Amino acid sequence: MTSEQYLEAIPPEKREAILKVENVRKAFGGLIALDGVSMEVEKGKVTIIIGPNGSGKTTLLNVVTGFLKCDSGKIFYKGKEITNKPPHEINRLGLVRTFQIPQPFYNLTVLENLLVASRYNIGESVLNAMRRSKWIEYEKRDLDRATEVMEIVNLSKVADQQASKLSGGQLKLLEIGRALMNGADTIFMDEPVAGVNPSLAHEIFSLIRKLSKEKEMTFVIIEHRLEIALGYVDYAYAMAKGMVVAQGRPEEVVNNPVVIETYLGG
Repeated sequence: MTSEQYLEAIPPEKREAILKVENVRKAFGGLIALDGVSMEVEKGKVTIIIGPNGSGKTTLLNVVTGFLKCDSGKIFYKGKEITNKPPHEINRLGLVRTFQIPQPFYNLTVLENLLVASRYNIGESVLNAMRRSKWIEYEKRDLDRATEVMEIVNLSKVADQQASKLSGGQLKLLEIGRALMNGADTIFMDEPVAGVNPSLAHEIFSLIRKLSKEKEMTFVIIEHRLEIALGYVDYAYAMAKGMVVAQGRPEEVVNNPVVIETYLGG
């Protein structure tokens, strides 16, 4: 079954592209990093982008989330054009990214990191800080939400531990937790299980799968550890030399001759 047939087999009312990338190009001087990339990401699904180093995956992530500006093309999120919008504006729409190397506040505890990530820190305003009645209820709600999020990402037992003392896998879970506290409904993740032991790597992907199924959250993941990731994703794109070279069901993509030649090494 081709990727087109696969999509045609899904009733139109059950398909909803929450993110659309149309013919996006990006060059760094004479280096073409993205050469007319187009893709659609279905709401509530886990999509993986694979490809060799230098294929344009992280550049695409940075362009979609506003950390880089594209040279041409268009990007739409929830039907609204976000092309070259700054990261904070894209973030407000619910599209959040995590980094290959987690970037929490290392001197803060797990709980404090989650509270800082809340979108509704109105008590940080100079005027509101002097009017306790304005922010105390929000603070209580944030604490309740942070407690709930710690349960979701399995970090309750280390709530009072500094982020600097967490394992690599726990830091990746904290990244997901911070995105949840920020109100994300779509998360772009750059190698979420890089350097993580297999047991915790499966836990991370199980959490991603659970959030997509139970909360209808959307995930777009860049990952090289395909032996772990492919069992948890719904759809796959393969990139090489700044272009999409294959797309479809994960098992179809990894067995595509072009992908085998360019990514899996024959």
